[in-house]
Amino acid sequence: MLGNTNSRHLVGLVLAALASQASTEDAGHRGPDKPIMLRQSGGFTIGGKIIPNPLNPNMTLSCDHGYMEYFTPWRPRKTSIVMWHSSSTQSFQNRWDGGEGFKDKFLRRDYPVFLWDGPRVGRANWACNATYYAPDYRDQGNFAAWNFGPRYPEWWPDVQFPTENEYAWQQATSSRYVEYDTAANIHLETDAAAIAADSGKLGKSIVYLGNSASGLRAQMTAVKSNTTNIKGIVCYEGYGYIFPDNAGVEPGPGLNPFGPYVVPLEDFKKLAKIPAIQFLWGDHRDESYSFLNQSRQAAALINKYGGNAQVIKLGEDLGWKGTTHIAFADMHNDKAADLLEKFLRKNGLSHYE
Repeated sequence: MLGNTNSRHLVGLVLAALASQASTEDAGHRGPDKPIMLRQSGGFTIGGKIIPNPLNPNMTLSCDHGYMEYFTPWRPRKTSIVMWHSSSTQSFQNRWDGGEGFKDKFLRRDYPVFLWDGPRVGRANWACNATYYAPDYRDQGNFAAWNFGPRYPEWWPDVQFPTENEYAWQQATSSRYVEYDTAANIHLETDAAAIAADSGKLGKSIVYLGNSASGLRAQMTAVKSNTTNIKGIVCYEGYGYIFPDNAGVEPGPGLNPFGPYVVPLEDFKKLAKIPAIQFLWGDHRDESYSFLNQSRQAAALINKYGGNAQVIKLGEDLGWKGTTHIAFADMHNDKAADLLEKFLRKNGLSHYE
């Protein structure tokens, strides 16, 4: 009998502690060493197709699916954050110097986290068609593309990268998947992503966190989705934007993988129904930069049709210094995480289930 009383007392203390913790977190305060407590984690494939062997129809291949890895906190908030990379999931797992990345930062904040590999990328690389890889010696090309400096090896003076850490540079350049930046692949990836969004397996409240070309893919997924599960899109330095067919915007020439992409007006209006969209830009991006300019045009059109889209230059608008192409891996990614949580709270996406 005494044991039962003690047990009930212990349960009461635990529940009180959890309630106190939740109250503190909802007030915007959080200990840096809060443990990550998971209810479950795992992964699954979704989308794709099954094709028969042309020489033996009894043999098949499952291919062109996406792969989703998931982490569910012990006491989850209602909104899932789907982290969609444009290089590898590693960009969300650690900071440039190996410090804590966005995956763990948001698990500590009790948000369910999903890491997405689209068809033919990373852990979903079994393709229905022949693919080809040849070394293209990308390391030095990454330097300017990721906004570390104007050209290799000239770092921006204030860059949020550990410039003296050769191991960090090696990790950044080697943590890559083969990418297929083609118009066909954008549709292949977003077909699977739309199935995932509509399935309910990611929850009924989804925010896509994208970067570079994955920002374009998140927009296209929302255009193709048939449900209202997508509640937000946040994209760091997006390469490529969606426009309605009545805006006078010409689609990208030829097989340009980064658009612009033009869709029917009624499909474009799906972006305006998403509660909130942010397009974020790092330092050293002039207003003449083509993708920055496109993000302003796209946001204005989304807002024209009743949406809620904004463009933020992290340097000029918020006073940050040295933000790269991948702010969530920068040395000041704590600030980037706080900004994302502010976005979630402001738009009613931070509540617990």
